[in-house]
Amino acid sequence: MIRSPDDFEPSIELALHDDAIAYVFAGDALILADASPQAMAWRHYRALGLEADRVHAVGRHLGRDHVAVAIDRADARKQLPPGLRAAGLRQWFGELNDVDLSIAMRAVQLLEWDRTHRYCGACGAPTALMPGERARHCPSCSLATYPRIAPAMMVMVTRGRHMLMGRGLHFPPGRYSALAGFVEAGETIEQAVVREVREEVGIEIRDLRYFGSQSWPFPHSLMIAFRAEWASGDIRIDPNELADAQWFEPEALPNVPPRLSIARALIDATLAELSGSNVG
Repeated sequence: MIRSPDDFEPSIELALHDDAIAYVFAGDALILADASPQAMAWRHYRALGLEADRVHAVGRHLGRDHVAVAIDRADARKQLPPGLRAAGLRQWFGELNDVDLSIAMRAVQLLEWDRTHRYCGACGAPTALMPGERARHCPSCSLATYPRIAPAMMVMVTRGRHMLMGRGLHFPPGRYSALAGFVEAGETIEQAVVREVREEVGIEIRDLRYFGSQSWPFPHSLMIAFRAEWASGDIRIDPNELADAQWFEPEALPNVPPRLSIARALIDATLAELSGSNVG
């Protein structure tokens, strides 16, 4: 599961200098060297003729500044110098190391917030960055906007040795995962879990317990994962939410998400508990 290093220090103090580690995006596509993808110093990007349109501090790690850089030109992805490739973060999974990927996941969320809040949502006036805070301020009506985070629940429901997993409407072929959904206004995360399971597959759950969380920048979610036990009901899927849902035995699991996601960590932890051994 990808997460920021424990010694990473978030910062709003921008330090864009030649040695700063820059995560350069064209839209939501991260630009890296194609042959050996890794986060690069800003001087390397500048030497290739790339110019920043928007820049935000991300933080410090191992004594080096890390910054998020946006190139807003519409043709940026098509006009890259030789040797560079622009791809969405999912496409860099398995190629980019976990530390660089985790910081890039922070960076893209900051750039997306900045891009979508350049004008006030209340009065339409141009906004400006607030000094001393990660926020944009409207000089006309004083509305302040902070980076948006959309909380979402995920739950692995078990019934004896069976695990409940569903196929999302847009999943890759054969892929199943834990049930998930967004928290609605006015409800607790626990209420969201109960409601989503009831809505998606028509069953009731009990013994809800927290498992863990993961930032998920597609575009700005916080995935909050739980375990739960089946209480009653038979599977009745909502075709607007799922293509399929089934109970699976540990020995006969379908295609599941990659190890970078909290969904896979949740599945692996459940397997370990059901089998009585650790899952590597």
